[in-house]
Amino acid sequence: MTTTTPIKKIVIAGGGTAGWMAAAALVKLLGKTLSVTLIESDEIGTVGVGEATIPSLVFFHQLLGINEQAFMSATQGTFKLGIQFENWRKLDHRYIHAFGVTGKDCWAAGFQHFWLKGLEKGFSADFGDYCLERRAAEAHRFAHLPKNGLNYAFHMDATQYAQFLKQLSLPLGVERIEGKIQRVNTDNESGFIRSLSLNDDRTIEGDFFIDCTGFRGLLIEQALHTGYEDWSHWLPCDSAVAVQTESVAPPLPFTRSIAHDAGWQWRIPLQHRVGNGLVFCSKYLGDEQAKALLARNIEGKVLTEPRVIKFKTGRRLKQWNKNCVALGLASGFLEPLESTSIHLIQQGIVRLLRMFPHHGVRQVDIDEYNKQTDFDVEHIRDFIILHYHATERDDSPFWNYCRQMKVPDSLAHRIQLFKETGRVFRDGNELFDDSWQQVMIGQGVMPEQYHPIVNTMPDGELKAFLEHIRSSIDKTVERLPSHQEYLNQYCPGNR
Repeated sequence: MTTTTPIKKIVIAGGGTAGWMAAAALVKLLGKTLSVTLIESDEIGTVGVGEATIPSLVFFHQLLGINEQAFMSATQGTFKLGIQFENWRKLDHRYIHAFGVTGKDCWAAGFQHFWLKGLEKGFSADFGDYCLERRAAEAHRFAHLPKNGLNYAFHMDATQYAQFLKQLSLPLGVERIEGKIQRVNTDNESGFIRSLSLNDDRTIEGDFFIDCTGFRGLLIEQALHTGYEDWSHWLPCDSAVAVQTESVAPPLPFTRSIAHDAGWQWRIPLQHRVGNGLVFCSKYLGDEQAKALLARNIEGKVLTEPRVIKFKTGRRLKQWNKNCVALGLASGFLEPLESTSIHLIQQGIVRLLRMFPHHGVRQVDIDEYNKQTDFDVEHIRDFIILHYHATERDDSPFWNYCRQMKVPDSLAHRIQLFKETGRVFRDGNELFDDSWQQVMIGQGVMPEQYHPIVNTMPDGELKAFLEHIRSSIDKTVERLPSHQEYLNQYCPGNR
C-alpha cells in the first residue's frame, strides 16, 4: 500500500524507554517539519528492567546532543565494559564477554589464529588477557581514554532514563497526553490507523503511529493483526522475576550473568542500588520457586517486592505495518542476556529517521525497513542462542535440552566454521563481531586448526608479539583509576 499523503503528525502510543527515546529523537532531528505527540497513562506501569546497555547507546546520545555526565547523574548510571558469564560453560567456570577487540588481526586471519598457535606452543595466556576492556573490567577500573580508546556502555535506572528523555523532549515541542487508549480507529479501505480514542472520549488523530505499548502491541497486533513468530523452541525461558537491593560494595564495571539450573540471574550495579533478576523457564521452575531462588542469591537489603514478568521470545512478522512502526516490547522480545533491548529500540528509531516517509508511506520503504530489521534481530537471536547451546552442562533437564536442541542453520554454520577452521566472518553490518570468538571460546568451542599464515611468523616473534599486546594492556590498566573513584569525580553531585 502506497499513499501520497505527507506525514506531518506523529503519534507515539505509550511512554517508557521506547516511547521517550522515539519522542526525543524525532523532535530533536525532525521537529521542524512535523509534530510529535506521545500518549501515556500514569496508571499503566512499564516493564522497566532494561538497565544494562551496549556501546551503541553512546552514539545515540551523541546524535541527540545529550551530555553524558547529566545523563549518568540523572539515571544513577555506572559504566559497563562487558558481561561476566558465570556457570554457563560449566559449573564454577567464568569468562567476560568484553566490548573491545581482542588482540590484533592481520589481513588474512584474525588474532585468534595467532593465539591458537601460541596456545599449542605453551606461551599464550587466557584469550581475554589480550583485550583491554576485559582486563580493565577484571581490575574494576575505568576512565575515558583519548580517541575512544576504551569501549564502554552504561548501567542505568531505566525508569529514570525515560524521565530524563521526557524532560529533554517536552521543551523541544513534544506534546504529552495523559490517558488510556481505548480504541484504535482504522480506515475501512486502506486499513491504515487514523486515530486513537482515549478513555475520556478524546480522539487523537495522526498521520503516522509508533507502537510503544509493550507486550500488548495495541496498535501493531491488536489493531493491525500483524502476527508473531515464536522463537521459544530456541530460547525456552519465558519468565523473569526482578527485585532491587541496596548496594553493599562499590559498583563493578560489568554486568554479572549467573547461570542456574533452569535459567540465569542478572546483577546490574547502579550508583545507588543493584538491579537483580532471574530469567527462567516455567517448564522447569515455578514462579514461587524462582522468587525463592533469587532471594537466596542476592546481597543487601531488598528495596522492592519481587515481580514476575511473563514473555514469549520472538518477533512481530512485520515491524512496520501500514502506517505503524513497533518499537521495544511491542515489536517482539529477545531476552536481556546480551543487553540488546535498548539497542534494538535505538536501531528501529535511527532506521525510521533514515527512511522517514515525509511524502507518504510507500510499500518499498516498508519492505526495506522490515528486511533490515529482520537481519538485525536474527543475528542477535543467533548470538543469544549460542550461549545456551554451546555448553558442557548436563546437570539439569533445562541444560540438557539447550545443549541438544536443533539450532538455526545460520548459527549451526557459524559454530561449525569456527570449530573446524577458527574463522569468524562478519555478515554485513551485523551488531556483533569480535564478540563471536570471545563467547565461543568462553563457552568451550575451540578451533581444530589455525590459518597457515601464522606459520610465517617464527615462534620467538610470535611469543614477543603476544607478550607485547599483553604488556601494553597491563600498563594502560595500571594507569586507570578505580571505577568508583572515576564515578565520584564524574558524577560528584550523586555522592
